[in-house]
Amino acid sequence: MKSSSLSLIAGTVALAAVTGFAVLTAPGDTSAAEPKAATRLPVERSSLLCPAPGRSDLAETTYTAYTPAADGGGGGAGTAELTPSTAATADGTAGGTGKGDGGKEEDKKKDDKGGKDDKGDGKSGKDGKGDGKTDSTKPVLSLKEPGKPVTAEVSGAGAPALVGTATGRLAPGWAAQQTTVVEAGARGLLGVSCTSPGADFWFPAVSTAKSREDYVHLTNPDDTAAVADIELYGPDGSLKSDVGEGITVPARSGVRVLISTLTSEAVEDVTAHVTTRTGRVGAAVRTADDTTGSDWLAASVSPNGTLVLPGIPADATSVRLVAFAPGDDDADLKIQLLGPGGPISPVGNESLHVKSRMTAGVDLKDVTRGEPGSLLLSPTKGGEGTPVVAALRVVRGKGDGREAGYIPATGPVGAQATAADNRAKGSTLSLTAPGATGTVKVIASAGSEGGEQVVKTYTVKGGTTLAVTPPVPSGLKGGYALTVRTESGGPVHAARTLSLPQDGVQMFTVQTLSDDRGTVAVPDAVQDLSVLDD
Repeated sequence: MKSSSLSLIAGTVALAAVTGFAVLTAPGDTSAAEPKAATRLPVERSSLLCPAPGRSDLAETTYTAYTPAADGGGGGAGTAELTPSTAATADGTAGGTGKGDGGKEEDKKKDDKGGKDDKGDGKSGKDGKGDGKTDSTKPVLSLKEPGKPVTAEVSGAGAPALVGTATGRLAPGWAAQQTTVVEAGARGLLGVSCTSPGADFWFPAVSTAKSREDYVHLTNPDDTAAVADIELYGPDGSLKSDVGEGITVPARSGVRVLISTLTSEAVEDVTAHVTTRTGRVGAAVRTADDTTGSDWLAASVSPNGTLVLPGIPADATSVRLVAFAPGDDDADLKIQLLGPGGPISPVGNESLHVKSRMTAGVDLKDVTRGEPGSLLLSPTKGGEGTPVVAALRVVRGKGDGREAGYIPATGPVGAQATAADNRAKGSTLSLTAPGATGTVKVIASAGSEGGEQVVKTYTVKGGTTLAVTPPVPSGLKGGYALTVRTESGGPVHAARTLSLPQDGVQMFTVQTLSDDRGTVAVPDAVQDLSVLDD
């Protein structure tokens, strides 16, 4: 056999060894296999980050974690744990407070005692309740099986940020929430869904006004430090700040930054933009107001020309819309309230003009008029429109009984979305179909301490909001999770309101539900070596 032939055979064998099985085709060969459509497979690893719940000695925090039961799963048995950040400090900052923290000023608040004066033995009782401090080597909670939530409780001011990872069959759709009750001072029901790490977050509806104390909480899940920047934009554009740049978030730690210390300007409506130069973080804003209590503000969905803000309670006494256009063009938005009977335009506030890189706010007052609703923002002239971000500040109650919560713009539930923390009473599920009619399946999981799963299907007419008391597991003991799955029709957006009235105050928190991305598209690739032919 000639050497040239031997070389050709050797080359072919070597190439096959590198690429694995390949389809060898000659130029012009029409019999080659065509690539198939991408297959969606369950993810095999998922990360979640929970911010430190705050610095109030009066805080009672419940953590809930849950993975929906599903066919197939993401692999083997797997694990799912929420673990304290390794550099946790007594005040919950886990490694420092970053530039411009202003922590001493927060200590002046009656409900926010803590910091160096906090004391605790770092132990946790058998019932899962502790003094707010946690063993940094021991998980706060561990999930053992899909379809049943687990909960843990801590008390006081020292609870740190949590870093969580789920693998195998516990990874697809893994969700967690922390819910905190503070009964005095800047009291409130504070709820936030633990989020995936990222590099870009938008927070409309924050404030540097004297009546507010808003903190950006940054949590780093990785083994190397992350560096973040916080930019602020008011009604007149960028707010000057030097200390918002180059904030170091130590490895597997959390820091908090008092927004009002980043600028000398006191502004009611502000948009905060958090980005990372290196690494990735989880980000959330803890707000506090002198008269309307405190809650968490989650990030808005990425800038888009059309936005949906679902789940405005029927008894809202005040609704304020804050929007921001990050690009070079102004945005002209049509404002519509999608109620049970269809879309309406608020009288006097049918539209909103948002200037480029400026924050716009408008008071919609009691826009719901006793009926539940959701807000739809769309371009006034049709088309894709100018991308914007937006959030709502919603107030319930009157006088000293007022309580505020926040609703950021959110994407549709997609294949599946979950609200992890629900109680036997106090939950309201809002479903909104901004376009075509959509049908969803709502699954109430087994209870954390007992009870059987219940499933119910809802159809949401196009252009409306359907607010329901969600199904409750039969024989429920403990808390439970709600999972919403799209069955057919147009996209459906969802939010869950949790209400826990205390002493005449309508304490509440709203969590939006967006696609949990529990599956990933894996293309069925076909290798074609003819591309190597000259």
